[in-house]
Amino acid sequence: MSINVAIDGPAGAGKSTIAKLIAKKMGYIYVDTGAMYRAMALYFIRNGIKPEETQKVSEKCKDADISIAYRDGEQVVLLDDENVNGLIRTEEVGNMASATSANKNVREKLVELQKKLAANADVVMDGRDIGTVVLPNADVKIYLTASSAVRAKRRYDELVAKGEKADLSTIEADIIERDHRDMTREISPLKQADDAVLVDSSYMTIDEVVQTVVDLIKKIK
Repeated sequence: MSINVAIDGPAGAGKSTIAKLIAKKMGYIYVDTGAMYRAMALYFIRNGIKPEETQKVSEKCKDADISIAYRDGEQVVLLDDENVNGLIRTEEVGNMASATSANKNVREKLVELQKKLAANADVVMDGRDIGTVVLPNADVKIYLTASSAVRAKRRYDELVAKGEKADLSTIEADIIERDHRDMTREISPLKQADDAVLVDSSYMTIDEVVQTVVDLIKKIK
């Protein structure tokens, strides 16, 4: 029987980084659900669709071909057979993904794929509603968070390291706005599942967070 690990939390909490490391350490498959929503967001941007055009979002998402392939242990997100890993981590795509991920049709299309992956393999999946909606029966559920200031600084450092211009106060304002949007949306809002373990990474190292989750997984094996 497959083991499912669900990691939820707000933007910038380090979910993807932690999930990847746990998957590697345990030999599980890492499923970055956020990347799938970002690929869909990129698809909308390329088609000139604005976040507020909800009807167009609902209709157009049905035509998007988004899939996941694994090459040398790395997850590759494909949009119409194009590897878009290097194109979906911009602020523009992130904001579009946050705005359109609440769309019922978008979520239905991507959740179906996510559930199929989890049914057939040991997976670590991260996102906003994994423990509450996508994998409600996950063996281990984590709600990973950090203060908005810490998350903004992490994102700032990440952008600066890439040689991009960044403003810390603007980034934190965007994060706070995105938190509010994610937590108050009508469909699958971001919230901690009743049976999820809260992990605040504000003052923890990456290794400490990974070990905390790995210890929880080992308890159920």
